[in-house]
Amino acid sequence: MRTSDRVHRELVAAIRELRLAPGATVSETELAEQLHVSRTPLREAIARLVNDGLVVVVPQVGTRVELISLHEVEEARFVRESLELSAFEAACRKPERDVRPLRRLLEDQELSRERNDFDAFFAADEALHAGIFALAGYPGAWQAVQRMKMQLDRLRRLSLPETSVLGRLIDEHTAIVDALEAGDLRAGRRHISHHARQALEQGPALLVKHPEYFTE
Repeated sequence: MRTSDRVHRELVAAIRELRLAPGATVSETELAEQLHVSRTPLREAIARLVNDGLVVVVPQVGTRVELISLHEVEEARFVRESLELSAFEAACRKPERDVRPLRRLLEDQELSRERNDFDAFFAADEALHAGIFALAGYPGAWQAVQRMKMQLDRLRRLSLPETSVLGRLIDEHTAIVDALEAGDLRAGRRHISHHARQALEQGPALLVKHPEYFTE
């Protein structure tokens, strides 16, 4: 892997996980020191982030992390919900559906909730949804979702520390896994649609609480 590719991957993760907050100024000097790289691969990575719409170069000011767009959050929600509903249906058609790995991820989520470990919870959350696509036989479709849901992920991360959010998410995940194990397509579709819209429904409250993070 090229150095610029590694740097790009690490910066994307930092933006997704809010370690680089929306609107934060990006210092090339500080990043080069933190990532132990020279300016050249760093600038290559930043140029890719600009093309990705994750950072913006402001004349006379510098480079800053792009703000969260609720319109793009909604678009990502639409794509994710549509594809996950299809993946759930495909998984339900499988004669053998081993949901034990998903059950273990639910246990991981509960442990993360008890420890207030938001990073571990988010990782287990992502793994559970990826597992549904894998059971359906379309793991690459989840990768396609991943590439375009950055704005949605940032909103989701922003909502995790809110009271009761983690417990509610675990309940929703459990309902989805239960429906998958039972092959209950109607219940699964209902739970997935409800679950996919939760983060967006929290948008207005988060916009009031963190107005500096949003463009709209």
